[in-house]
Amino acid sequence: MNAIQSALSGWGLWIALVGACLGTYFCRAIGVTLSQRINQDSEIFRWLAAVTYAMVAALTVRLIVLPLGLMATVPLWIRILICVLSIVVMMSRPTRRLVPALLTGTILMVSYGVIR
Repeated sequence: MNAIQSALSGWGLWIALVGACLGTYFCRAIGVTLSQRINQDSEIFRWLAAVTYAMVAALTVRLIVLPLGLMATVPLWIRILICVLSIVVMMSRPTRRLVPALLTGTILMVSYGVIR
């Protein structure tokens, strides 16, 4: 533990930050370079989109059913009720209701915290 703390103090922290930035921007540069050659309608991209949506759905369900921290103090039925109400807002007009649905969920959750 002391080795990590000493490595991340002084110049070690700055070197780690520069290394992380270089790694991030190098990967982005490769993505921009290769983006012209990629067919977005290909099977691999459709598979990646399906995997991405599945991961987001799984994380959302996990956040609702098995939350950590302050969200864990809210009863499960209230979390599910707020999700259902937000989905109803979103389904009322799917093309332009993402922000109102997110706002509905946020306001209801904050209201529960204030009232409780």
